Amino acid sequence: MKPRERYLACTAGENVSLLEAALWVAAEHDANAVPQRSLAQARDVEVSLRIRLPNASPVDSAQALLREMAALSFARDDDPSPKPRSALLHHVLERKKGQPLSLAMLALEYAKRLDIPLIGINFPGHFLLRATGADYFLDPCGGRRLYLPDCHALLRQQMGANATLNAQHLQPATPRQMLLRLSRNLRHLYWLADDPAAALIDANRVLELGEPHADDHLARAELYQRLGCPQAERYDLERALLLSEDESQRLILTARLGSFTQLNEALH
Repeated sequence: MKPRERYLACTAGENVSLLEAALWVAAEHDANAVPQRSLAQARDVEVSLRIRLPNASPVDSAQALLREMAALSFARDDDPSPKPRSALLHHVLERKKGQPLSLAMLALEYAKRLDIPLIGINFPGHFLLRATGADYFLDPCGGRRLYLPDCHALLRQQMGANATLNAQHLQPATPRQMLLRLSRNLRHLYWLADDPAAALIDANRVLELGEPHADDHLARAELYQRLGCPQAERYDLERALLLSEDESQRLILTARLGSFTQLNEALH
């Protein structure tokens, strides 16, 4: 089976194989990525964590897990020029450096194997974790506890000084939501890397497997524009216009679509 088919097999049914699915996402980009080899690496890390983790309550075990991962050198990739490798899980396992979401995916996999109650939190700009029953959140990059004032400060750091924290920012993330966020991250990282063909792989996955969203169609339209595919670009602009609820965005999209009409008239 092709990597996309393997990905679909991992996400079928209720019990999504989060780490394996993310590794098949990586295999779509890198022919040298071997998910089974990466899973074996993950098992080796699991063995180390089992030995190192102290006896603690289930809630405290979640923070201890993240701290022990940090002790094993898992950390945020602080490269000033973000690269796709920080989101490709086989590279994250090899380098022990990654985005908050990538580190969180690994932590959730280990928590599942070690019976530690841990869930993902779809916080904007910086994915978070939370132990079931805890009154605080956890930074996947080292395990720092974040209480509500800390979350508010982090939100302003990510979204601007006028951002206001609300319940929507602290919602649990399902495995499928995490995989879609991973795909969007990769789409952006390949865009920054000036590799629109690679970014298109992730843009297609987002639109094929997620709910239709204007911004996702618009992102793919930009990729098609850079790839010189005007018909595909026009299709996504039309879909974005149908889905958009932002009046200013609708005006911009209408104007862009008008330029296609003018071009066709000029050609004929």
